[in-house]
Amino acid sequence: MSVSSPRVVIIGAGIVGANLADELVQLGHTNTLVIEQGPLNLPGGSTSHAPGLVFSSNPSKSMTAFAQYTIEKLTSLVGADGRGSFLPVGGLEIATTEARLQDLHRRAGWNRSYGVQAEVIEAADCLKKFPMLNPEKVLGGLFTKNDGLALASKGTSLVIERAQAAGVEFRDGTVVTDIEQSGGKVTAVICGEDRFEADIVVSCAGFWGPNIGKMVGTPIPLLPLGHQFAWTTPAPSLAGINEQPAGATRPILRYQDGDLYYREWGDRIGIGSYAHRPMPVDLDTLARYAPSEITEERMPSSLAFTPEDFAAEWEATQELLPDLRNTQIQRGFNGIFSFTPDGGSLVGESREVDGFFVAEAVWVTHAPGIARAVAQLITSGQSETDLSDCDLNRFEDVQTTKEYVSETSQQNFVEIYDIRHPLEPRLKPRNVRTSPFFARQQELGAFFLEGTGWERPHWYQANAALLDQLPQEWAAPARDQWSNMFHSPIAAVEAWKTRTAVAMFDMTPLKRVEITGPGAGQMLQGLTTANMLRAPGMVSYTLLLNSAGSITSDITVARISEQLYQAGINSNVDVAYLDREARKFNEANPGQWVSVRDITAGTSCIGLWGPLAPEVMAKVSEDDLSNDGLKYFRTKQISIAGIPVTAMRLSYVGEFGWELYASADVSARLWDVLFEAGQEHGIIAGGREAFNSMRLEKGFRSFGTDVTTEHEPEQAGLGFAVKAAKTADFVGKDALASRAATATTRLRCLTIDDGTSVVLGKEPVYVDGVPAGYVTSAAYGYTVRKPIAYAWLPSSVETGDSVQIEYFGRLLTASVVDDPLYDPQMDRLRGVTLAVTPS
Repeated sequence: MSVSSPRVVIIGAGIVGANLADELVQLGHTNTLVIEQGPLNLPGGSTSHAPGLVFSSNPSKSMTAFAQYTIEKLTSLVGADGRGSFLPVGGLEIATTEARLQDLHRRAGWNRSYGVQAEVIEAADCLKKFPMLNPEKVLGGLFTKNDGLALASKGTSLVIERAQAAGVEFRDGTVVTDIEQSGGKVTAVICGEDRFEADIVVSCAGFWGPNIGKMVGTPIPLLPLGHQFAWTTPAPSLAGINEQPAGATRPILRYQDGDLYYREWGDRIGIGSYAHRPMPVDLDTLARYAPSEITEERMPSSLAFTPEDFAAEWEATQELLPDLRNTQIQRGFNGIFSFTPDGGSLVGESREVDGFFVAEAVWVTHAPGIARAVAQLITSGQSETDLSDCDLNRFEDVQTTKEYVSETSQQNFVEIYDIRHPLEPRLKPRNVRTSPFFARQQELGAFFLEGTGWERPHWYQANAALLDQLPQEWAAPARDQWSNMFHSPIAAVEAWKTRTAVAMFDMTPLKRVEITGPGAGQMLQGLTTANMLRAPGMVSYTLLLNSAGSITSDITVARISEQLYQAGINSNVDVAYLDREARKFNEANPGQWVSVRDITAGTSCIGLWGPLAPEVMAKVSEDDLSNDGLKYFRTKQISIAGIPVTAMRLSYVGEFGWELYASADVSARLWDVLFEAGQEHGIIAGGREAFNSMRLEKGFRSFGTDVTTEHEPEQAGLGFAVKAAKTADFVGKDALASRAATATTRLRCLTIDDGTSVVLGKEPVYVDGVPAGYVTSAAYGYTVRKPIAYAWLPSSVETGDSVQIEYFGRLLTASVVDDPLYDPQMDRLRGVTLAVTPS
């Protein structure tokens, strides 16, 4: 039997899929079919059993925005009883240790950074808001007055009714068995004997997502894990408090020191635990039920309770909430939730198959917000809210393997309520990706942090021997305990030697691709803001925009030869984008093919920078690398001690020098040759801490941290990357003028007035006593001898204005300054002068 189908097919009618259908309706798109394997009124996934706690606090601006939209939308969804689908009882996160209390100040800062009302309150106020608390345990709490409980099932039913009334078709009791594709695009969804044609397929299948992804060869890197939730018998102190059987009037409660959370459930208390062992679930052995068999106690996502895993948590609960000593556990279950390698959701279009979208590992807290973002992606090609934190394609291939996903997802479950420093690396797995220089770095005592699986030297213990030689003016002041974590005074040595002598930086983890073919230049010309058709040997810093004029990435593109370009990009998200655009280009231009190849793993990169870099290079290469021989932002093929190298005259730290690219097989020798040649010039290996300090002194932006898809070039300080002389059309060109005219914020450079306090990012910034922005990147500037922070602030803020940064509840006065702070005339980079000139 063949059934003609709508253009968009959504798999899964839980809170994500149902809201996606509804959000598409709100954008004028009703040509949609939603397929659900369970019954619509109780689909049997996480929506059916989720406890519904909505806490806005999140280090991610985007996830905070999604939570805020969830509150807004569920509040507006009013049932026949006249009540909305959200209970605004407030959120209370309590501290039972001094470390947690300090962390609550940091979390309050996140909220204020992103416009959410939050305050750290005294223990007595915590007891007033939640009288069951043990006064001897609580030191204080973080109260978010507008958080509360999502009535997920009710809200989902209401959006299904609204979408159906608008013409959206829902089919329950229907199991997806395959997804057809042709020419790299989805064409239909197969459900047994039924075939539903589709231009776009969206997987909102929750923990079943990996099985749906397999149907189109797209990895969905999530792990289903059991999560314990239990209800008590009625508590005497709750008698008559709540009108509804599952209602609540007091705040939802987090006891993160015990890995527990609570909510009132009528006259009972619901208890959720992350304190137990990880319980991975094998989808192949998971029970499937016919729609008629699914009940609240019997559904695929609700596994049998294991009381032995809850015993210690029950004792901890009775200690925190002594009234519960008069109760027992009435019932419980182990509900299935989705966890991912970095704890984030999985959202966006598949790299492998056009038209296949994903919205997975999405919790109730963020579901309507993410649904709206996906609806915007489908209808307009971009989301108003930045999706970098949850882009499906952000993971490297090794991070999507079953073993990696399992180990890291279980680790994230264990650490979900831990106090984690922004620089804190995962403990395992480690040494997953190492550069060809790894052994040399170990010999130099590198302290490694981890990112996208790469081991990245943060500083080198070998350089500690130079601390005695460090001029006093270069030494950084003492730090507070938090900012001192994952910091070393050795970074000052590495910055000093880079600015005054020469240093080598391992830039291998910088992702790079080759774009080749007769159409390579033409395709890049239509995607970027710079002229890509300049002669071979030219290098361009350029932007990728979406059609709304928002920045989707900043990249550096070198034209190696007529049909070969090498691009330094930010992540796998860029690879997915270039892959997709190459497919479109090849289809539209049969005689002008383009190929995109990720060459990161097979190559290496050394940044050789500093005023003595030319002396080092002169000892190992006969090629002309003078200013005339290789100008700034130029590239050419050279030989270093017989090693073929692509040299690019670039520097992310603001010093004269080169990025040197070589194939992996000769890279260790390249390191050795340069390091030996530089000994008489005081060469060192430098790490990421010094690197980050120097790039902030130079005013260089970091995409994903300083700049996201929510920003346009001018407000981000990147207007120079949009070449006015470029007459060719490119993505986003037509929208740039209007975007710049309506921008209300700008990325500004701040220096902290006390000269000693170092912040770490995401802290709120106050203008005239009101939270008005947030810090993106920050570091101590060793060359300029002051702490630096970049922050998004209202456009009305001017150079010289005084603002305040909230840091663990303290207000630090900072000054708005013009950037860059170091070498504003670019003399160092252009080789006009190599003398150190601190500002």
